[in-house]
Amino acid sequence: MTEQRPQQFERGTDGPKVILVGVDGSDSSLRAAAYASGLARRQNALLAIVYVQPVMPAGAALGVPVADTTGEIAESLVAEIRSAAERVRGIWNVRWEFHTFRGDPYGGLVSAADELKADAVVVGASESAGHRIIGSVAVRLVKAGRWPVTVVP
Repeated sequence: MTEQRPQQFERGTDGPKVILVGVDGSDSSLRAAAYASGLARRQNALLAIVYVQPVMPAGAALGVPVADTTGEIAESLVAEIRSAAERVRGIWNVRWEFHTFRGDPYGGLVSAADELKADAVVVGASESAGHRIIGSVAVRLVKAGRWPVTVVP
């Protein structure tokens, strides 16, 4: 008979504690958020909702208020998420946080997943035809192989 000793915590072995979902306001990203919230509820995990504000130096050089526009998108997403959470209050609860990162979508989600110590990443399928040629954010996240990635159609 061997003596059992408590083992040191190993990240990811007891189910996900942080589920990260990327949102950008598209229908597929909102479906991904709904799916991720169900996962977070069932796993009693924190749902980290991440919006990556694009950095557009060309627009800024032309005097376009890019930061204001992307900030408005982030505020709109937060309001929509709060409204959805309020509608289901009392039926089921999910612990969630909203985070904004800056950069390209792939780099921003990687930074967010690292900083927030995500155990799983959920994203919506790309709705852009150009991604069939250069690769979507979802495919790049899967190829990175650093977290389980779920792509929601």
